[in-house]
Amino acid sequence: MFYRRYLAMWCAVLLVVACGALASLHHLSWFWIIVPVLLVGLGIFDLTQEHHAILRNYPLWGHFRFMFEFIRPEIRQYFIEDDTDEKPFSRVQRSIVYQRSKNEVDSRPYGTELDVKATGHEWISHSLAPTKIDGHDFRILVGGTREQPYSLSIFNVSAMSFGSLSANAIMALNLGAKKGNFAHDTGEGSMSKYHREHGGDIIWEIASGYFGCRNDDGSFNPDKFAKQAHEPQVKMIEVKLSQGAKPGHGGVLPAAKITPEIAETRGVPMGRDCISPATHSEFSTPRGLLEFVERLRRLSGGKPTGFKLCIGHPWEFFGIAKAMLETGILPDFIVVDGAEGGTGAAPLEFTDHIGVPLQEGLLLVHNTLVGAGLRDRIRIGASGKMITAFDIAKTLAIGADWVNAARGFMFAVGCIQAQTCHTGRCPTGVATQDPVRQRAVVVPDKSDRVFSFHHNTLHALQEIIQAAGLHHPSDLRAHHIVRRVSSHEVRLMSDLLKYLEPNDLINGNYRFSLYEKWWPVARSDSFAPALETATA
Repeated sequence: MFYRRYLAMWCAVLLVVACGALASLHHLSWFWIIVPVLLVGLGIFDLTQEHHAILRNYPLWGHFRFMFEFIRPEIRQYFIEDDTDEKPFSRVQRSIVYQRSKNEVDSRPYGTELDVKATGHEWISHSLAPTKIDGHDFRILVGGTREQPYSLSIFNVSAMSFGSLSANAIMALNLGAKKGNFAHDTGEGSMSKYHREHGGDIIWEIASGYFGCRNDDGSFNPDKFAKQAHEPQVKMIEVKLSQGAKPGHGGVLPAAKITPEIAETRGVPMGRDCISPATHSEFSTPRGLLEFVERLRRLSGGKPTGFKLCIGHPWEFFGIAKAMLETGILPDFIVVDGAEGGTGAAPLEFTDHIGVPLQEGLLLVHNTLVGAGLRDRIRIGASGKMITAFDIAKTLAIGADWVNAARGFMFAVGCIQAQTCHTGRCPTGVATQDPVRQRAVVVPDKSDRVFSFHHNTLHALQEIIQAAGLHHPSDLRAHHIVRRVSSHEVRLMSDLLKYLEPNDLINGNYRFSLYEKWWPVARSDSFAPALETATA
């Protein structure tokens, strides 16, 4: 019984004996025996409990293992990781957000910390004839032929729901968007009173749960939708097909986590689990999707309407493009969510191994619309780890018209990447419904930081565009981005990525095997391919 692994236990027993002896001799108060007695009691419990093998073999000692495991993320973040380690965001990336949101100096002395000889290093080619641009309020027009087109900033708050984020965080984001004249996506949790509090521009996301516009059975309610969609604060309507964090996966908000405010916002009853199905009940085909988009556009009074997705099977998006050609129904915009995105918690397999990353997904959507002769009539947004002006510039160069950021704006509100979003115990009050914790988010102060992060990031983008000799971010193309492919070779992104020419798909000029194999079997009446052709 005197194994070394029981040393802590026997030390506690000896401490009890020693304290008892000293107390009996009146050299020590009996009060001091309480702690060692409690330690002995905990050790006996550890020896007899049946759930943790470590504690049965190492009574008392074993608790240190669980303690260090609990604070492991903080130890790694503060003491171990390198400034440029991205897990999921590096200290450099977080610092640039904090500095820009606080209007602090964001310059770096003594040169880059990046290994410019490392494979994958990227940069933008500069010009010997830089331009001069007046201002950095870069905007694009979405739904230009509709009754209520919207002049959209090229940098906006990505989808994050009330319920996932606290009320104060939602208000800070929306007030910041109001100050900076950019858009705030509601996420699938619908528009809460906190989104409305300060009147910032809203992109209303409609997902499979139809929150905010649903019947009691979870089906879509057009009257409820029209009532909210006509509010002047709502600028665009976005149908969510899938998200980067967990594409193809539904969700459940347990009844225990549903507060009266969440129930009111989503239109769900208290005391019952809130279900987000993996698929929509209003449509099941590419044609059905476009008809639903057209229906929402009509119900909203002609506001720009589109959809968001993380790319999966290529033939499914090809089928949507074919449906556009056959029906003439076009979304005003498509938002491509990269698999590296994800403020929402998701199963590990979905986080790491399901969904197409942003670069490849964006390229497929851009190419398909170009090849189908539709690109000039549909705007493309992109979301997935947008932090710096270079992130924005690269994404626009690949094919996007604007970008959305979620975690970047979370950092601006005060997030420290504690990665406890799904526990309700967010240390900064950003991702929790705990009324005490969320008091830490002081709305006026944090809204200023949201505004400043947006303002200073676009100012940095302006300087990049000027250095490249361009006049607007929309002038960026893939040949402006250079990537190192080995220690001794660099190549233009335009040489690495494969681009279609206008109307290639219509004319049968597939150019690449992906389109040659899957475009012919894509169907407008089903998300499944024509199997007999695919097999052949």
